[in-house]
Parts: sequence; C-alpha cells; structure tokens
Amino acid sequence: MPDTIGNPLSWAFGAIRSTFGYASSVASSVGTKAAASTEIPQIRKLTLTDLREALRKGWDDVMAFRSDVVFVCLLYPVIGGILAALALKGNFVQLVFPILSGFALAGPVAAVGLYEMSRRRETNEPTGWLAYLDVIKSPKFGGILILSLFHVVVFLIWIMSANLIFDATLGPEAPASIAAFVHDIFTTGAGWAMMIIGMALGFAFSVAVLAISVVSFPMLLDRDVSLPMAVVTSVKVAMKNPVPIGVWGLIVAGSLALGSLPALLGLVLVLPILGHSTWHLYKRAVV
Repeated sequence: MPDTIGNPLSWAFGAIRSTFGYASSVASSVGTKAAASTEIPQIRKLTLTDLREALRKGWDDVMAFRSDVVFVCLLYPVIGGILAALALKGNFVQLVFPILSGFALAGPVAAVGLYEMSRRRETNEPTGWLAYLDVIKSPKFGGILILSLFHVVVFLIWIMSANLIFDATLGPEAPASIAAFVHDIFTTGAGWAMMIIGMALGFAFSVAVLAISVVSFPMLLDRDVSLPMAVVTSVKVAMKNPVPIGVWGLIVAGSLALGSLPALLGLVLVLPILGHSTWHLYKRAVV
C-alpha cells in the first residue's frame, strides 16, 4: 500500500520541483535578453470596492468583444465535457467531479488571451480573437508557457490525489453506477470521509493556485519582469490583501460552479467575465 500511494505522489511532487527549476532557468534566460526588472513593484491595499469595479470593467470588456470572447471560450467547456465523458466511458465515475471542479486550477491558463485582449483595449490597439494567438509573440511567452505547464501539473496532481482518496475510502473497486456512487457518498461514513477530505484538499490546492496566479499571468503580459518576480508579486498581493483576495477566490469558485450548469455551457459567459475582470484586478493591485 505505501508503494502504491508513494510512487505517484513522489513523481508528482518531483514534477512540480522540476517545473519550477525549469521555469527559473527559462525566466533567467529571457530576463538576460530583455533586462527584466528585479524590483518588486508597489502593491496597493485592495478593498471590496476594487473587486466590484474590476468586475464592472470586466463586463464592459465582454460587451465590447462579445462574439470574439464567446468563440474562443467555447473550447473550455468542450474540453471539460470530453474529459468527463472519457472518465465515464473508462469507468472512472469517481473522477468526474474532480475533473470538473479541478478545471478552476487551469482557469488562469485559459484566460491568458482574455488578459491580452483587455490590455489591448486599454492601450487602444486593434484586437479580436486573434489576440489569443498573438500571446505567442510576447517576449515573456517562455515564462507564460512554463507557468501554464505548472498549472497543468497541479491539475494532474489533484486528479491523482482525488483518486487516491477514493481508493482509501470507498474504493478501490470502481462504482457500479453514478446512482450507486452518489448513494454511497451520502449514506456511508466512508463516503462522508471522502467528501470532507477531498474538499479540504481541494481548498488547499485552490488557495495555492490563487495566490500564485492572481496577478502573475497579467503581469507577465504587461511588464518586463521575470517569471519568479511575477509569481512573488502575486503571492505578495495575496498576503497583503487576504480578505479581498479570499473573496475574489469565492467569486471565482462560485461563478465557475454556476457556469458549469447546464452541461458546462455557462462557462462560455462566465470565463470571459472572470478573465477580463482579473486583468482589471491586477491593474488595481499593482502600481
């Protein structure tokens, strides 16, 4: 049993360490070419009014782009639906909810193009859905790519962890059906244990990802900074503003949950609002 649990987890955390190590080397090479800033910018104290204003401006961006953001964000629910369908087809019913809920961990990656669209609108540059592709031209694309890879690794670790929790509680045999699985969750002690442990671990994953990415992706697009500097700044924003950033995390989680209904189609509207609003939150948080 220890070997079964230990090996995947050891690999996963080793992958995170490797990702961060590679991220630092890539960021350093990019910084050498572009003379990236090594000073942490001034961080503002946020209020709940700032969150409301960021959401208002994010909605303005959605209304300005409309069909462009709907077109590019269709991919998000499509990928989620495909992953959920594969889990069901492969008799991994226990992974459907972790996959759908864990999509929030990859949300910042999907929103990178939205940040670029908001940036261009602010600077009166021509924009559209092709701005998603133009992110590749950013001098900091290496850092953006590595940070995106990190989010993918975290998502995979979450799925592995959720499966291990299932094996230790209701498993290891796969559920007979969705109805039987739901019944076992709410009518057995092992089911409640799985749900409580899973929610606690999911919360820890969400807090870590939120702190790392709340302003790091927008900052890489907007400023001449290295990847480590963007991540450090993001964490400092979260530490200086625990209540507003905590509320922001609840807004994101609640919006994504509502957007998952029906059949993930609500994400086509929710994701653009959150993406554009995150850009404006960054602009209010970092001087």
